[in-house]
Amino acid sequence: MTAFPEITALLGEPRFNWSDPAPWTELEQELGVELPADFREITDAYGSIEINEQLYLQHPAGHLLHSLGRDVRDDLVFWREADMAEFLPGPVGSAPGELIPVASATTGEAVFLRVPDGPSAPWRVVVQEFDSPAWTLYEMTFGEWLLAYLKGRDVTLCSRNRAPDGPFYAFLP
Repeated sequence: MTAFPEITALLGEPRFNWSDPAPWTELEQELGVELPADFREITDAYGSIEINEQLYLQHPAGHLLHSLGRDVRDDLVFWREADMAEFLPGPVGSAPGELIPVASATTGEAVFLRVPDGPSAPWRVVVQEFDSPAWTLYEMTFGEWLLAYLKGRDVTLCSRNRAPDGPFYAFLP
């Protein structure tokens, strides 16, 4: 079940509405894994945005200043450093059980998608609190996690004080 209709009801109508699969194909070939459909659907609809002046989501289109593909490459290098690996529940990468960095927050958190252990296993979300060695695994899809965030539930990031009048977004410059 997709959370997309509920996300758009809370966040507002998307205005990016990307339909060319080429940037996804290029990124997924490089990573060696197909990213989850709900994550793709959300970023295709909204593009590279900041939600509630806190959460950064990016699209892989190469012409964008804030491109998911470039950031994933840079973040994989960063999180593979020996002194950073201890802050996560497992290695970063695109093999089963590994973590792919896909979003960040102005408040210092990093959001990862955990690659499923097998073909029928679901994708999960891991949020790492950058100012501490703490991380949390959420047994939910990215869409479910984002919906919980937009509803003000505690999913490590919390939007209640940042969006008292309801969730909102702005395109990244």
